[in-house]
Amino acid sequence: MKLWQKGKAAHYKVDQFTVGSDREYDLLLAAYDCEASSAHAQMLAKIQILTQEEADLLTLALNQLKEKAQNGSFTIEDEFEDMHSKIEQVLTEQLGDLGKKIHTARSRNDQVLVAMHLYIKDELSQIKKTVFQLFDLLMNLADQYKKELIPGYTHLQVAMPSSFGMWFSAYAESLIDDVHFINTAHTLADQNPLGSAAGYGSSFPIDRELTTELLNFSTLKYNSVAAQMSRGKVEKTTAIALSMVGSTLSKFAMDVCLYMGQDFNFVSFPDDLTTGSSIMPHKKNPDIFELIRGKCNALQSLPTQLTLLTTNLPSGYHRELQLAKAPIIDGIQELKACLDMLLFSLPKIEVTKNTTDQSKYDYLFSVDTLNAKVQDGMPFRDAYRELGTAIEEGNYTATRAVEHTHLGSIGNLGLQKIKDKMNKLR
Repeated sequence: MKLWQKGKAAHYKVDQFTVGSDREYDLLLAAYDCEASSAHAQMLAKIQILTQEEADLLTLALNQLKEKAQNGSFTIEDEFEDMHSKIEQVLTEQLGDLGKKIHTARSRNDQVLVAMHLYIKDELSQIKKTVFQLFDLLMNLADQYKKELIPGYTHLQVAMPSSFGMWFSAYAESLIDDVHFINTAHTLADQNPLGSAAGYGSSFPIDRELTTELLNFSTLKYNSVAAQMSRGKVEKTTAIALSMVGSTLSKFAMDVCLYMGQDFNFVSFPDDLTTGSSIMPHKKNPDIFELIRGKCNALQSLPTQLTLLTTNLPSGYHRELQLAKAPIIDGIQELKACLDMLLFSLPKIEVTKNTTDQSKYDYLFSVDTLNAKVQDGMPFRDAYRELGTAIEEGNYTATRAVEHTHLGSIGNLGLQKIKDKMNKLR
């Protein structure tokens, strides 16, 4: 069954090519389509296209379908083009001609739009909650290990003293920036497009403010063409938010992969969180973090993919907008999986103590020695040259006592300040 079909069916090859994998993704969106259809039915009753009894019967049946979609028992067989055709068919089977009335004053275009907006809103809210959990975990680890020094690097060369407290809290504070992008994407999705129909409104006297209220949108997309143009734009904005979180997670995962290496040996994980080699019995591979790195790197390509998909489309609906559905849904699921795995594994991280006591890190403290000479009154340039000569001639002796006091340094991480900044976004 196809909602647009009036008589002769399309060739099966056309059907296969145009439908693609929509049925698979629609299983995730069906609950939202049912929710929007319920609001639409109640609105049709208010403008007297339906009776209140009819609207309530439709809402009851739609709520039952929504529950099936949520518990995984809703199916879309190959004879149906998408969730919309399957839902309307079920309503017609249960309610007769009343089921055929649900499509009054709307199009599949605004059905897809509103389902995607509702889905993206929910998923971004869940991702945001998980990011908060990861932030809290990183901050707790930062406080727990704030006195444990590790080398800081520039150009992958030993540079200056850092600490596990600085490392963990750096990624925590980076997540604050990412939440701003999540909030922006959520704001764009939090606009009701229902009622824009095919992109040019309807001659029915629909009440779009009522469906906005019933669906808990903060506002509506007033202009019907603007509502249609939001398709692709909301997905792209969401992709940017996903990519920003992904960039933070991939960089962190890369650090973990380096720090687990024997040449670094800063951190390790229990055996049940690593994998072995088929021929090298000593191996403990960081597969979890390599996959997080790879998946999150791939997420960073999403905005470009969606930009190329939509970049030269004029206003109005175009079928390739359907292709925006899969990458954004897959991207959301991938990011959720990566966040979940970090929350599962990070509490078990094992930090190596006294790492910087090794002689190979002697030069790590040369900047502190230089700064001490300047504080004693020597001009900076003279102190720099004197210390450089001592290092070159092998006469430098490291002093490992460090005293960094400014806000944001290893001696004054400002953890509460960072927490306060994130708390404003909760």
